[in-house]
Amino acid sequence: MRPTIRTSVPVEAASLHDCDTIIDTRSPAEFAEDHVPGAISCPVLDNEERACVGTLYKQASPFDAKKLGAALVAKNIARHIEMLFIAKEKNWKPLVYCWRGGKRSGAMAHVLREVGWDAKTLEGGYKAYRRYVVESLAALPQKLSFRVIHGVTGSGKSRLLRALGAAGAQVLDLEDLAAHRGSVLGTLPERPQPSQKMFESLLLESLAVLDFSRAVYVEGESRKIGQLQVPEALIERMRASECLLLQVGIETRIALLLDEYRHFFADPAALGVQLDCLAGLHGRDKVGEWKGLAAAGDWHSLVARLLEDHYDAAYLRSAAQNFPHLAQARTFPLNSAEQSAFDLLAGGILRAPSEAIPA
Repeated sequence: MRPTIRTSVPVEAASLHDCDTIIDTRSPAEFAEDHVPGAISCPVLDNEERACVGTLYKQASPFDAKKLGAALVAKNIARHIEMLFIAKEKNWKPLVYCWRGGKRSGAMAHVLREVGWDAKTLEGGYKAYRRYVVESLAALPQKLSFRVIHGVTGSGKSRLLRALGAAGAQVLDLEDLAAHRGSVLGTLPERPQPSQKMFESLLLESLAVLDFSRAVYVEGESRKIGQLQVPEALIERMRASECLLLQVGIETRIALLLDEYRHFFADPAALGVQLDCLAGLHGRDKVGEWKGLAAAGDWHSLVARLLEDHYDAAYLRSAAQNFPHLAQARTFPLNSAEQSAFDLLAGGILRAPSEAIPA
């Protein structure tokens, strides 16, 4: 009797990594909204083809829709094999998924297995994967021990996280995952924010590789980073964690922000649009003053005014309210915007003992 060959695998971390290539057979639009990190897009039906087959199925004939769909799927699978997989060796192990783990991934996996590759499908497809992400993000944060970096805007918290990572610490850079610096001027022109679902997929990928026995350094974020929401279990765990506070002089802060905001200097119109978002808090007159400084190219004064008029009060109010251990935070001075200062500070933080925080 021939042994049963398992052709599908459950959605779990081991399954997602125990393969050579993860293949997403959904449409490009579905892939763009969210996908398993590291997956490649190999749609068996593109956006227009999927819409055409679906319309034919609902409005005319399911049988005719299946014939059209089969022809398109066969053509697209052939193209993917020719363009992407033709050089793969016989021991190549791909993992294929679609929306529910049904016909689209099944068709691709069947053809790949007929070639001789050990192709498997993901049980339940993307829908099951998405459920796995949500459940994991509700559970994993409770296993982590965070040290939360605080400091008023312009303190170089993100740069310190990078320096800590370079020094061997575990870091979770939420702003990098969210492609946003977390403030009204935090947009990154070269990196649009991912969708909420994609952000959560990237976040889970980052959390899953952490060593739970070691501390994880993270910046003290609010519940939203740009347009994205930080999962509730993670934000609550961060707020219950030990805090470290950076003390940075005003000139160093201005120097750091001038570097971060330099893309706005070449596009004052984009800066004006972002500043207009603060009119409800500060009034049109004050926003007009800020715009006047931008129009004059007085960037140093503009940054100083934004810190004094908006950022500092907003940060202090929010941080004190949301992080109960901030009042007991150990403080660390930063005296320069140079990279060497961040490297030196990172080493000092890693050598400093941790404070015990009640569970």
